[in-house]
Amino acid sequence: MLGREPYVATPTHRSAPGVQPSEAATALQHLEHAVDDGDPAAARALAPSGDDHARSLLGAVAANARALRVRDFTLRYVDEEGGVADDGSWSAAVDATWRFAGFDRQPAHVEMTVRFVTQGDHVALEGVGGGGRRSPLWMTTALQVRRTPSTLVMVAGSVHEADAYARRATTAVPVVRRVLPQWHSGLVVEVPSSGQALDSTLDADPGEYANIAAVTSTVDGSGAAGAPVHVFVNPDVFDSLRPQGAQVVMSHEAVHVATGAATSSMPLWLLEGFADYVALRDVDLPITTTAGQIIKRVRRDGPPAHLPGAAEFGTTTTHLGATYESAWLACRLLARTGGEAALVHLYERVDHGTPLGVALKSSFGLGVGELTQRWRQGLSDLAS
Repeated sequence: MLGREPYVATPTHRSAPGVQPSEAATALQHLEHAVDDGDPAAARALAPSGDDHARSLLGAVAANARALRVRDFTLRYVDEEGGVADDGSWSAAVDATWRFAGFDRQPAHVEMTVRFVTQGDHVALEGVGGGGRRSPLWMTTALQVRRTPSTLVMVAGSVHEADAYARRATTAVPVVRRVLPQWHSGLVVEVPSSGQALDSTLDADPGEYANIAAVTSTVDGSGAAGAPVHVFVNPDVFDSLRPQGAQVVMSHEAVHVATGAATSSMPLWLLEGFADYVALRDVDLPITTTAGQIIKRVRRDGPPAHLPGAAEFGTTTTHLGATYESAWLACRLLARTGGEAALVHLYERVDHGTPLGVALKSSFGLGVGELTQRWRQGLSDLAS
């Protein structure tokens, strides 16, 4: 963690006229203090004179931090981006670290964009986010925060919306623990105000998650061991789901958190199919509902030639729902063949590096080809 003395990374090029890195670093240091103290008034004082929007945002950052129990918070000025505008403002890359106490074991590390403006003999903070970098949700808007011993939910929305998401998260935890009782780390859910805001939070291409209700990802986008993993919701899609469907999605994502799926390299049909197997395990719905899309597709085109891979799971591909259903049916087939414990064991072995074919043979007595054949036959039977 940085000390309290301002730190300025060595610029990669000469500062543009009017840019004041040392003063900007001092402003960041003051924001660190305000966040550490949970002091919205001190944060608001760092905004430019007369900028009510910036005052409101900075106050919200400190208030969010207090509700989320932000710890190990540091900000380090790296380098300016572009020149200085006529009003004396400029943007800079800033390294940020933080964690949410009780949920994140290690801090997230993100390079984000911060906007500064020179006013007289000091530098003020105009805002955080944008600039083609990840924009941490808790630093970009006021949030409703809900906390239980096992869940932490932050929502850029109304009290009613926050309560609804919190209920989904709270319900998801025991769903997962019935199959994975060793999971105790808890569930963090972040809900931006829109799909577009989700793209900004994750620094995704516009529309990358337009068809996705939620995604589980490391907070900083890295594959580093120990990086905090949260569920990020696309409210444009999630809020359109029926109640039972919304719960299945939340439970599915909670499985990903519990199993470290965000940094796993296992075959996607097993990773996604297992998450759906757990989420749907105790849901009382007919197969024509839980597998309706793949049944329709098989009736039209016949069963797929192979278990779904990366191409079929692309976020912008067509028939994505059918792909998820087909992966779930593969995992359901395994559970019915060898039992749930064998499916869990298979998942864990493959996740730890055992080749799929080896793990399948030892746990189920099947090769990948035989599993695929049985899966295809099962799909054909459902579609008949």
